[in-house]
Amino acid sequence: MAASPDPALGTRYLNGHGPRRPADGLRRALEQVDDDERADIYGTGPLIERFESEIADLLGTETAIFMPSGTTAQQIAFRICCDRTGNNKRVAMHTTSHLQLHEEDALRVLHGLEPVLLANSTRMFNHDDLLAMDSLPAAVLWELPQREIGGQLPSWQSLCEQVNWCRKQGIHCHLDGARLWEASPFYDRSFSEIASLFDSIYVSFYKGLGGIAGAILAGKEAFIRESRPWLRRHGGNLISLYPYVLSAKAGMKRHLGQFDQFWQRTQAIADVLRDIEGITVVPEVPQTCMMHLHIDSPAVELNAMNKVLMNRENVVLFGKARALGEERSLVELSIGTASATLGNAEVQALFQELIVR
Repeated sequence: MAASPDPALGTRYLNGHGPRRPADGLRRALEQVDDDERADIYGTGPLIERFESEIADLLGTETAIFMPSGTTAQQIAFRICCDRTGNNKRVAMHTTSHLQLHEEDALRVLHGLEPVLLANSTRMFNHDDLLAMDSLPAAVLWELPQREIGGQLPSWQSLCEQVNWCRKQGIHCHLDGARLWEASPFYDRSFSEIASLFDSIYVSFYKGLGGIAGAILAGKEAFIRESRPWLRRHGGNLISLYPYVLSAKAGMKRHLGQFDQFWQRTQAIADVLRDIEGITVVPEVPQTCMMHLHIDSPAVELNAMNKVLMNRENVVLFGKARALGEERSLVELSIGTASATLGNAEVQALFQELIVR
């Protein structure tokens, strides 16, 4: 996020839960532990094992393992399911998957696996895209919601159709649930009902929940048992993970029950922004508490004007606009607790001024 004024001046934020301040995060984490609690040691001990069991119960899986990052968790998941096939090294995923865009080609470089890219940067993949694959992959990844295209989700019927087809082909079904918590209101289904479609599930504790870091890989007992040596090979079997576990617990306690409210607020904000000429809301009706704004202004100008409003009004509208060409930009909004300080009419007026200037 761009530099902001002194918080003491009353700066307000539209995005997420506001700035990530270490003192706040550590205080909330400390509230989750008794004075006599013992630290976990290399992934063992009551503190971390209790939390793993809690998340496994929430997702309806046999077991789960806490890991420092989703990058680690998902690479391990795909290495295991590809090794189980013997010689199938193909992993199918959306063309904007985190593994494809943000992990320095780690699947290929570290594990010798081959990403198979589906659909394009404007839509989710569907059953027809799966049928069109040249050969069957060992695994398919669904990211719910799909962050890089505005938090889009397939319909429940479409998702079930895709997963059922993959299961009939013997393909491992994996959920990138970094933002699974945000998908539940759209489907009006529990986390366990959504997770039950998949063979393995990854969830994050800082995206939407505000934790420091950390992830869970969940699934069947044998699958998670196979993941443990790979966690050590990846350097993720740290001496202790309790700061991340406690922060994750704090984030779950604080935010897990709020995502329906966040989604409703996102739709209300989308309604007022959609009326501004030069702004396109993607998707047109937000399916989660995330949306993208395609704005008919160069990114450098939007970012400059964002700073002007920030310094003049003590309001931070977004982190950083990205270019969609010379004259068009993309702004990502994830609505959380911070937006409560801004009314819909004020949001509309501020974005209107942003466009005019």
